[in-house]
Amino acid sequence: MVNIEVLSGTEAAPSGPEPVRPITSYRTDLVMVLLGAWFTVGLMLDAWAHNNVPGLETFFTPWHAVFYWGFLVTGGWIAWTVRPALRGGGRPDLRAMPVGYASASVAVLAFALFGFGDFTWHEVFGIEQNIDILFSPTHLGLVVSMFVIVTTPLRAAWLQDRPAVSGLRPLLPAVLALALGSTLVLLFLQYGNALTFNAASVQVALSNPDEGFTGRFVSALVLTNVVLLAPLLLLARRWVVPVGSATIVYAFLAGLSTAVSGFENVTMAAGVVVGGIGVDLLAWRLRPSADAPRRLRAFAALAALWTWTAFFATAYVAGEAVHFERGPITPTPELLTGIPVVAALVGLLLAVLVVPTQPVRAERA
Repeated sequence: MVNIEVLSGTEAAPSGPEPVRPITSYRTDLVMVLLGAWFTVGLMLDAWAHNNVPGLETFFTPWHAVFYWGFLVTGGWIAWTVRPALRGGGRPDLRAMPVGYASASVAVLAFALFGFGDFTWHEVFGIEQNIDILFSPTHLGLVVSMFVIVTTPLRAAWLQDRPAVSGLRPLLPAVLALALGSTLVLLFLQYGNALTFNAASVQVALSNPDEGFTGRFVSALVLTNVVLLAPLLLLARRWVVPVGSATIVYAFLAGLSTAVSGFENVTMAAGVVVGGIGVDLLAWRLRPSADAPRRLRAFAALAALWTWTAFFATAYVAGEAVHFERGPITPTPELLTGIPVVAALVGLLLAVLVVPTQPVRAERA
């Protein structure tokens, strides 16, 4: 007989010879990811302010208020979820910590320390602007601990010893948590974020009047390509990639890019979402997973090829035509066709690294 214990939305896994940690319910993880979204939106608002509000000279801003209140509420929910492990009054009992939530508890304490450090840093050195915010030691500490917090539902789903699940609904908290984590990664790589380019900038980069500008765009595209594909390939390590997950991840990253660019690239953000829908159609057709490495590699290559083809098409179809003094610019054929192929090759390499080929056992003759 299996004993089930319900504690604040947690269920105890079947008892065995060794203590088994409880697992959280679907509702608990869903609430966690929704609070994590509040937390992340607060950070995006703060990033927008640092990039678009000149003369920001105080720690006490509306954007910091949304951000830190999101942390307090999220941290409170984690404390409520893990409270059975804290009832002893002494050292926490890690065996009573729900799966995936122990590291989140540590990350909450780390975030609080880095938050105080961030306040001190601003008082001593002032408020950072533009790219400086991405390299502040306290900001890096905040984002790393925040990453651990918002990806808690992903770890909870990943570590559960349950029969294999498939489809978006049972994995929705995990997929949303992965999207939030990817948003944080791209936020702190925004100096290499190709999704912040507007339609005119993409057209200029593809026409190659300035090789330096084109080189920066292509470098950003390759980096962004990795951030777009890596979450989907990570899902494939554990499950069949759920249809709908690409659209969710792409939409989150497009939303971030629109916020930090001051809403100057809304058209291109729509093209990113179209790219995500196409990638989900590929996932529906190929069902990529670690158990099918060839399909996974085909998925990664085709997903990258389609994503950037749709991105470029959006720049020309939905964006206004760009003119130089000598007339309208035209794309360079090699750039227009070759860059998506490079992205596809990078996607293929990622898939090989994520799920390498298993060695073949050869029998001695």
